[in-house]
Amino acid sequence: MKFGVVRFPGSCDEVDALMACRRFADADLLWHGDRDLSGVDAVVVPGGFSYGDYLRVGAIARFSPLMESVIEFARDGGPVLGICNGFQVLCEAGLLPGALLPNDSLRFVCRQVDVIVENPGTPFTRACEEADVLSIPVKHTTGRYYAPPGTLPDEQVVLRYADGHNPNGSMDDVAGVCNEDGNVMGLMPHPEHAVDPLTGSADGGRLFESLAMVPA
Repeated sequence: MKFGVVRFPGSCDEVDALMACRRFADADLLWHGDRDLSGVDAVVVPGGFSYGDYLRVGAIARFSPLMESVIEFARDGGPVLGICNGFQVLCEAGLLPGALLPNDSLRFVCRQVDVIVENPGTPFTRACEEADVLSIPVKHTTGRYYAPPGTLPDEQVVLRYADGHNPNGSMDDVAGVCNEDGNVMGLMPHPEHAVDPLTGSADGGRLFESLAMVPA
């Protein structure tokens, strides 16, 4: 198993994501200007401020040469995980439904939150059980998830914020979603910052562990 972690101009969490991946498998950085995915088995689009978040968060990164290859990889069934800014990029690329809007507070939020596993049947959550509670930090200004009514089936909601833990006003407390085929997932919380008990929680490691598992 080999992870590829995308690096854009303005990424700030790619090294954390890389180190998190390396706890469970081999992993390398992938440069945004390249087109070659270097034979990786899974792609992680990390958090940060890709291309300075000019125009609209994730909107420019979506057109990078590497993202063209990531889109093709995802459409061929390859697993792709987008974290925070990466979630925004995947929505802009049309790989995930919905959009990320400014937090209802119109402020940057940074705090530890609890999220509930709604769908353990994805490549990203198979090391979890339904209703497991994961403690993972969030840090964002544009993290309020929205999808038009009737366009997001329940099975595509992978994670929800626990009661009282929704930091941004996300509709129906949605914290993470997947595509129809289940091979692309985006979430606003940062699992790469929760892979060691010394940082307060290792719960985020279960997403990377899930991706590294060989399907039964």
